[in-house]
Parts: sequence; C-alpha cells; structure tokens
Amino acid sequence: MKNSKNQKNKSIVREYTEAIVIALVLALFIRTFIVQAFKIPSGSMLPTLQIGDHLLVNKFIYGIKIPFSGRILIPIENPAPGDIVVFKFPKNPKLDYIKRVIAVAGDTVTIRNKKIFVNGHPLAGTHGVYTDPRILPGDVSPRDNFGPVKVPAHHIFVMGDNRDNSYDGRFWGFVDLDAVRGKAFIIYWSWDLRKPLLSIDRFTSIRWNRIGHLVH
Repeated sequence: MKNSKNQKNKSIVREYTEAIVIALVLALFIRTFIVQAFKIPSGSMLPTLQIGDHLLVNKFIYGIKIPFSGRILIPIENPAPGDIVVFKFPKNPKLDYIKRVIAVAGDTVTIRNKKIFVNGHPLAGTHGVYTDPRILPGDVSPRDNFGPVKVPAHHIFVMGDNRDNSYDGRFWGFVDLDAVRGKAFIIYWSWDLRKPLLSIDRFTSIRWNRIGHLVH
C-alpha cells in the first residue's frame, strides 16, 4: 500500500511538472515567434500612442526569425510605410523603440521646414503632429530640415508621430530589418501613469476607451 501511494504521489508530481514545462515552452514559443507585449514609456508617438498604453506586437507578420540572432529564416512581408513597428534601438540593441515607418529601402527622404517628402512627393497621411511653431535650421538640428537621404537596402526609415518631440531616424539613421521585432496591432491595457501607483486614483486612471483599440 505504501509503495502504491508513493508511486501515485510521484505520478502526480510528474504530471504537474510536465504540464508546467509544456506551458513554459509554449509561452516561450508564442513570445519568440508569434506575439509579444510591450508598453509605451514616452510621448514620442503621441497622440497615436499614449504613455501607459500596453500593446501586443505581431512578431509573425514580417517573417519567422532565428531566435536570438534576429535573422529572418522564412520571409513573409517587409514593413511598409505607415506601419508602427517595435525594433531594437540601433545605438543600444538592449532597448526597444517604437516608431512609424516613413520610408523603405530605395526611397529618398527629405524634410524641409517640417514638411516631409518621400521620393519628391509630400508624405501621405495625417498621423504626424507638430507642437513647436519654431522651425530649426538644418545646421542646428535635423528635426525640421533633413536630407535628402536614400534608405539603404534591407533598412527602413522611421519617425515618431510627435514630430517635434521624437528621437528618431532624423537623429540616428536607419533601422536594419533584422532589428525589427514586429508590428504593433492592438492596445490590450492602458492607464494614466501620472497618477500615484498606490492610490485609488490609479484605478480611476484606467483608459477603458483605449482597451481593445487597434493600432494604426
């Protein structure tokens, strides 16, 4: 009887252990290849993305990548102008940045007095906002006057929607496609981080109207 009981206990422990291992492997697989959660810590993408937004990023849409290397094993499609992408910051790959794709390989980008041109044509779309009426000359800052520059092969050029307050491709260059983690597609949680963490105000700060909002 005693041996039978011990065997039963070992069987239960083994079942739980196997279930936990399978769950961890499945979670790691999903996070590596399919979807991953990110949060917005800054205002560089205002008003499209608010500080305190939590996003799900589709990691599968741009192809299946080799884990840890970032190299694309099975290509599916490349980031397109208008996509909001999460990528490893070129100056420090340990950091993740999120910006909007402005141009892709082969495109020429020029900014003149805050107006963006791609291949000589005004940038389509109304996502970008400007909050500073000043126009900075190109020899002072690339913020308002930039280029022309041609996007090299296997790269993209990105900018934040908060055009006057975004540290983006105008300042540090291009993003290698291997550094792109995925495309932001939905806000699954959002709250106002300006309210105290240990306060009833934190619960009233939940932005219910943003939860489930598709990112575009």
